[in-house]
Amino acid sequence: MKRDNYEVLGVDRSASEQEIKKAYRKLARQYHPDVNQGDKGAEEKFKEVTDAYDVLSDPEKRARYDQFGHTDPSQGGGFGDAGGFGDIFDMFFGGGGGGQRRGGPQRGADLRYAMSLTFEEAVFGVEKEIQIPRDETCTDCQGSGAAPGTHPTTCSQCHGSGQVKVLQRTPFGQIQTARTCSACQGEGRTVSSPCSGCKGQGKVRKTRTIKISIPQGSEDGLQLRLTGDGEAGAKGGPSGDLYIILQVKRHKFFEREGNDVYCEVPITFIQAALGAEIDVPTLDGVVKMKIPEGTQTATVFRLKGHGIPHRRGSGRGDQHVRTILTTPTKLNEKQKKLLREFGDVTPENQQMGKKSVFEKFKETLKDAMG
Repeated sequence: MKRDNYEVLGVDRSASEQEIKKAYRKLARQYHPDVNQGDKGAEEKFKEVTDAYDVLSDPEKRARYDQFGHTDPSQGGGFGDAGGFGDIFDMFFGGGGGGQRRGGPQRGADLRYAMSLTFEEAVFGVEKEIQIPRDETCTDCQGSGAAPGTHPTTCSQCHGSGQVKVLQRTPFGQIQTARTCSACQGEGRTVSSPCSGCKGQGKVRKTRTIKISIPQGSEDGLQLRLTGDGEAGAKGGPSGDLYIILQVKRHKFFEREGNDVYCEVPITFIQAALGAEIDVPTLDGVVKMKIPEGTQTATVFRLKGHGIPHRRGSGRGDQHVRTILTTPTKLNEKQKKLLREFGDVTPENQQMGKKSVFEKFKETLKDAMG
């Protein structure tokens, strides 16, 4: 039995779209095949997590899942599953017993491809080429499975229905059931001269090179759908779709939150005390940023418009720069002497800049004692 999709992602049934996406991104990173090479268990977990997100991230699929669970009738599950109510109903009213015609058009299977991107590729967009092995319609027979110049013929045993009817005696009397035709395997037609190119299957396995345009502002866990680039359909059915799942590598300097980026830059005591203009790395290169005199450690400055480009529409987020005050080490005697002189002529509260932690503690203690 498949686990509940909400349980797989570890979210409540009332979880928002953002909460579902956040949970998926965390689990996808944990179980990604690139991180767990050779670990079949992690690979299965990754597939399970991706399948659950595929359903819960789509409002229509999620609504159907909330109503039917894994037994969505529109997807061929539930009441139509073997051993379910559908089998009993069909048995009494003419379908029954697992008989199934497969001769009609059938949609091809969807494919999924996990694509690894650098931080910069996701931010600014990139064109990629990937190799996708997939089933494609045989060009020799155009998918019919019959050798060129010949055609499939209607099955003489089931007369094209794909099923044969069987009478069964039961305690309730005779019941007519249907079984898959053994002569044509439910296809409703037979091929006397199979196509040599596809061995009568109507499809051949090929590796296709596909160009992918990754949009700017893409984020980890984003799914891109390429309609019709999945497995070929059967009997004239449409091809499935190809889903590209983006896996964005972490950056050594920047962290992303929405369309904003965050970073930390070190500043010296002199720069913090007197003010300075420093170089700050951004996604667009190095820019100058002013540090006002008296800047404290952990002060955050904003560089407007230096964040992530919006994936839809124009505009960009901002870059937030957190300053970290560095303490000099390995001072020589002259430097130490100058610092001591500075300490002698500078009151402690001025050296602390804003109120020191000790002063705040004394104030709190005084208030507590009345």
